[in-house]
Amino acid sequence: MTSRELRQKYLDFFIKKGHKVIPSAPLVPENDPTTLFTSSGMQPMVPYLLGQKHPEGTRLVNSQPCFRAQDIEDVGNNRHTTLFEMLGNWSLGDYFKKEQLPWIFEFLIKEVSIDPNKLYVSVFAGDEKYHLPKDTESVQIWKELFSQQNVGAKEVALDSLEYAAEVGMQGGRIFYYDQKKNWWSRTGSIEAMPTGEPGGPNSEMFYEFEEIKHDPKYGKYCHPNCDCGHFLEIGNSVFMEYKKIADGSLKKLPNKNVDFGGGLERLVAVSNKDADVFKIDLFWSIIEEIEKVTNKKYTDNRSSMQIITDHLKGATFLIINGVFPSNKLQGYILRRLLRRSAIKFYQLTGDLKFVEEITTICDRILEMYDWLFSINKNSLQTKEQLHQTIVEEMKKFGSSLVKGFKEIEKLSEVNGKNAFDLYQTYGFPIEVTEELLAEKGQKIDQEEFQVEFEKHKELSRTASTGMFKGGLVDQSEVAIKYHTATHLLHAALRQILGEHVTQKGSNITSERLRFDFSHPEKLTEEQSKQVENLVNQKIQENLTVTSEVMDKKEALKLGALGLFGAKYGDKVTVYTIGGNSHPERAERVEGFPFSIEICGGPHVKNTSQLGHLNITKEESAGSGVRRIYATLI
Repeated sequence: MTSRELRQKYLDFFIKKGHKVIPSAPLVPENDPTTLFTSSGMQPMVPYLLGQKHPEGTRLVNSQPCFRAQDIEDVGNNRHTTLFEMLGNWSLGDYFKKEQLPWIFEFLIKEVSIDPNKLYVSVFAGDEKYHLPKDTESVQIWKELFSQQNVGAKEVALDSLEYAAEVGMQGGRIFYYDQKKNWWSRTGSIEAMPTGEPGGPNSEMFYEFEEIKHDPKYGKYCHPNCDCGHFLEIGNSVFMEYKKIADGSLKKLPNKNVDFGGGLERLVAVSNKDADVFKIDLFWSIIEEIEKVTNKKYTDNRSSMQIITDHLKGATFLIINGVFPSNKLQGYILRRLLRRSAIKFYQLTGDLKFVEEITTICDRILEMYDWLFSINKNSLQTKEQLHQTIVEEMKKFGSSLVKGFKEIEKLSEVNGKNAFDLYQTYGFPIEVTEELLAEKGQKIDQEEFQVEFEKHKELSRTASTGMFKGGLVDQSEVAIKYHTATHLLHAALRQILGEHVTQKGSNITSERLRFDFSHPEKLTEEQSKQVENLVNQKIQENLTVTSEVMDKKEALKLGALGLFGAKYGDKVTVYTIGGNSHPERAERVEGFPFSIEICGGPHVKNTSQLGHLNITKEESAGSGVRRIYATLI
């Protein structure tokens, strides 16, 4: 089965169950300062899981491209990828466990043709500290489902991973784990959840690859959550019932929600009965191009080619989403992907001739995702700009790469300081240095490296998880203010510079906003001041901010703006600042609107809540695109 076929099967299956297909969100979140990337299908759904009404209703389904920076170092083991598609379905206060689990089981058995004897599931063991019950309801549902397939469904309490590795399977089919494995929120454990973050117990599904034997280095015995590769997680039904509150406890949400996520790539691999995820169509055609470029075979160079394949794919997605290589935030992750790819290419070929040929690999990636990238054909990142960005970064790193390899060969021993010097001087990511040294039987003193790293104050390799500190949840009012301010800034830029201005992207932290927009030249000091003054004038006018759900066609007819290149469903939420242009609604909201945009929210109720906007910087963000940084004081 191809990925395209399985993706469509999944969407069609849930359409028949009354779900509406919703568009995928951008890979780089527009107004979520808590994280660098969209790393799960539920991330764009957080406002709706917390109770906001979704314009498309209460039953939703989609396929969401995701990126997880924390998985970079795991790539190269047949199953981990940084860039993946998450098949998702949601119930927003509609159905719950007794519908969700049978539907997912039916999809896996009938549509993906999985042998039920190869399926294993896990459930939540409960938590006394947080007064959370053991999920016996899900267990009873799973028992009934397996019995219908004449499959034994013994339940086993494994709880901790340590205990699971000590006792193993015990002939079980359904396994209880504690909150480390069977509780889901964007931040992991209940303790790690910030105030206001939703979460809930989950039930995960695993596929058994009998041909992969257990490796004792992962524990004495194998179990579904073992990392040896014998079991592969393929789906996760989260029962999103709770929210973390200020005193550290959990409070029930207004609705019982369902949030399912299933990895498309893993499901395709399982349907093809091959444990190597990189053998599926979404990776294999890239690997074939790499074989041509390097004149090497995949079977002899699996790990290196898996890393190159994943990293170039991830890099292509990031660049298409407006990310440029840099030493900060998303740009830093992109640079790591490209440099690690270059190092693996160099190891395979021994020279830098591969740099120009990489563009053919990127073109193949774009072809495979034509359903997604076709919407961006006229946006910031054209194919030519994609090529230029990757080739320039590879060439820039090329000379340092060769020198770095020579430096490693010279060193009889590499300590933490040497490793940091390789990073700082030659741009070698620490995990790459670790890999190269491992080949020589050497290890790095990680603590010593981190000390040097902190001195330099560069973004650490745990940046993406650390982003949650002080982010949208903890600083929700600040983030909402900045979000609303981007609408005012967009409208002001169009009024001062002209209607050719369209939003190309934005990024919000708890300290500032960043706004990208189409414009051919640098703003003059006078123009920048005019934009700033206009925004502050509208803030002082105490304009009301209103929202309304309507048909997308009606919204566009009203002149509502949206993010250029973004995909929207048939129903959209329109936010208006300062009135409404629709004559039939003039009696309700007087005056012509200053801003009217398609947006998911949230926003302040009145512009007077924003304070004072100060434009701190204006710069180029690429050909024909400018970038403004601003603060609210």
